[in-house]
Amino acid sequence: MSAPALAVHGLHAYYGESHVLQGIDFEVARGEAVALIGRNGAGKTTTIAAIAGFLRPRGGSVRVHDADITGAAPHRIARAGVALVPQGRRIFGDLTVSENLAVAGRLAPNGWDAPRVLGLFPSLARRVAIRGDQLSGGEQQMLAIARALMRNPSVLLLDEPSEGLAPKLVEQVGEILKTLRATGLALLLVEQNLGLATQVGQRILVMNKGTIVFAGTPAELAADRDVETRYLGV
Repeated sequence: MSAPALAVHGLHAYYGESHVLQGIDFEVARGEAVALIGRNGAGKTTTIAAIAGFLRPRGGSVRVHDADITGAAPHRIARAGVALVPQGRRIFGDLTVSENLAVAGRLAPNGWDAPRVLGLFPSLARRVAIRGDQLSGGEQQMLAIARALMRNPSVLLLDEPSEGLAPKLVEQVGEILKTLRATGLALLLVEQNLGLATQVGQRILVMNKGTIVFAGTPAELAADRDVETRYLGV
């Protein structure tokens, strides 16, 4: 049996003396989307930071295709096949769409390049010469995803991709993520939007106070009113 694309086991992380992640465990298989949801302050973004190398864990392990990347520098984690779509998009506003993609480019045989990425995002294909800060919020989010794909990752981390988007654009993002899932990418989606999380995620993890309090399918979550009420405020 092949190793999972991403395996997080017994992960502990702190900010100063604040014990934020308290021994969390989960795995994401190749071609699987897992959604991590919970209220503000539950530890979702800290989980992303600990995986991506922005925060050094104090216990546990993070493995990508069975390679140990625990506590490695962000550039080494990126080289191992992890790409991040950060909260707030963080595209280069003074660069054009084409330049944003070129900066992130990492060639791979039969992988993502600019023509293939722009085929997935036709609205960007029509605006390749436009600066990032002249794009709409939705276009900037598409560019943030497209830029991450240019790294040709095997694991894609997405931190609140629906933030600030109109409902129609959220639905569009969901369809794109399902398309990416079908290519074999492993997706870890951190979301506040329950609709998007259950649209994309084949498994749902609910976090509360640095622990995972529920793991199951979207249908199992919908059937568990106690979890939805206590931890999601639904």
